[in-house]
Amino acid sequence: MATNLLFAFAIFWLLPQSAFCITRHYTFNIVQHNVTRLCTTKSIVSVNGRFPGPRLVAREGDQMIVKVVNQVSNNISIHWHGIRQLTSGWADGPAYVTQCPIQTNQSYTYNFTITGQRGTLFWHAHISWLRSTVYGPIIILPRRNESYPFKKPHKQIPIIFGEWWNVNPEAVINQALQTGGGPNVSDAYTINGLPGPLYNCSSNKDTFKLKVKPGKTYMLRLINAALNDEMFFAIANHTLTVVEADAVYTKPFDTDVVFITPGQTTNVLLKTKPHYPNANFQMAAQPYFTGLGTFDNSTVAGILEYEAPLNSSPANQNKIKLYKPTLPNMTSTSFVANFTKKFRSLASTQFPANVPQSVDKRFLFAVGLGSSPCPKNMTCQGPNGTKFAASVNNISFALPTTALLQAHYFGQSNGIYTTDFPASPLNPFNYTGTPPNNTFVTNATKLVVLPFNSSVEVVLQDTNILGGENHPLHLHGYNFFVVGEGFGNFDPNKDPANFNLKDPIERNTAGVPVGGWLAFRFFADNPGVWFMHCHLDVHTSWGLRMAWIVLDGPLPSQKLPPPPSDLPKC
Repeated sequence: MATNLLFAFAIFWLLPQSAFCITRHYTFNIVQHNVTRLCTTKSIVSVNGRFPGPRLVAREGDQMIVKVVNQVSNNISIHWHGIRQLTSGWADGPAYVTQCPIQTNQSYTYNFTITGQRGTLFWHAHISWLRSTVYGPIIILPRRNESYPFKKPHKQIPIIFGEWWNVNPEAVINQALQTGGGPNVSDAYTINGLPGPLYNCSSNKDTFKLKVKPGKTYMLRLINAALNDEMFFAIANHTLTVVEADAVYTKPFDTDVVFITPGQTTNVLLKTKPHYPNANFQMAAQPYFTGLGTFDNSTVAGILEYEAPLNSSPANQNKIKLYKPTLPNMTSTSFVANFTKKFRSLASTQFPANVPQSVDKRFLFAVGLGSSPCPKNMTCQGPNGTKFAASVNNISFALPTTALLQAHYFGQSNGIYTTDFPASPLNPFNYTGTPPNNTFVTNATKLVVLPFNSSVEVVLQDTNILGGENHPLHLHGYNFFVVGEGFGNFDPNKDPANFNLKDPIERNTAGVPVGGWLAFRFFADNPGVWFMHCHLDVHTSWGLRMAWIVLDGPLPSQKLPPPPSDLPKC
């Protein structure tokens, strides 16, 4: 008997890691339901009638099968933001890039495996502005029998920042694209769907409350799901320890304030006070803004509440003091620059940083705003009577009417896209100096082709055209290593000498500094068509987006499989 047990135990330990992985099934019904915020009731598009939407919980290595059933009049697609999608590009989700959208009364099953990732990501709609209400967390736990590189927290809580419009956000962006002007800003920010007590007509029940016990460590899974705003976040009288970004462990560092752009996730540890403090602590978030237009300059707040001891009287609890946090100035670029530079990969034996040390393909992408001519017999509300636009290397990316990945896979690119996206600006200028007089962009569907496993370096250069801005750029299907960043124009002769090729942070979304540049590297090891765009949705809508074609590798495991049978049709 003892021998049999020992044998069974030995076999258990010899099992491959995949033996502990499971397949998890979810159903996402896309529905309309009524929600009331700020005394305004409106019908929103949501998943399963929940706002924010349901959590996806998995372990590293698990297979996810999510059936999305569209029961609304809008077309829909869902993006699993930050999931690597290794050879599962058909499941990535951006409409007209990897799939046609799911039409009314149709369904599509997203099938992907979580490979080499653990931490916090999120899912959201990836068509027009529907992600304003269609979003939710992805929580990836370590494999069974594997631990965190820090002490296991007492509890884990998603904290999702969002934006609320009293009107339909689809009407907001449609009007903006028609008139050529800037879109109306949101009416409130939210924490887990709730705007909190600092807004008119927002009650106590619309405030997120985090109840904690003294002397414990909590992990807050911060997600910025806002459409157009980068956020500062703090909890009064509490220090947070950053331990992970975009589902990659970081070297831990302490901070009183977290800066997080749309598309980014950050896990922080919150150590509660050793004894009941007889006080509540406000948690608050407000925007960081660098542009020239208008923005929602309000503040969302929640409450950190300590569990009162059993012997405390209700009368005492009514006299509890509320402490409020101090957040940086809304235009504090110096705070953002200093905070961003603190992020470093663990670069350990268990969690290495496989940074490309040499480069096969180099790109310089100038990113920023621009304009398009106003159509005849129309009055436009953009700069000097034009329409606002945005571009990469002056190409404002036009989404096709069919999916790019299908066109690529079946060799049917003719009339859909070309592969001559410029590797650097065709008309170089002083990007952060006086802008050129001609700000018109070129509308086109141009892509870049990358050989399989080539090492790629991209320098993203902000421009001063119609005002410089901090642009959070998101790359689908990949993580990249942020090897350098700085202010002013990138200098290819001097700046690479200061690149960090040892332990740079690995992310899927990173902010290009206002009036500056950011350099990242990655290996093109995932075949498919991969979208890259600004995660400020207004800029994406205006054309600050492009796509990469990564060719198949020589091995069967390095090739994109055929499309699934239920892939939506356009």
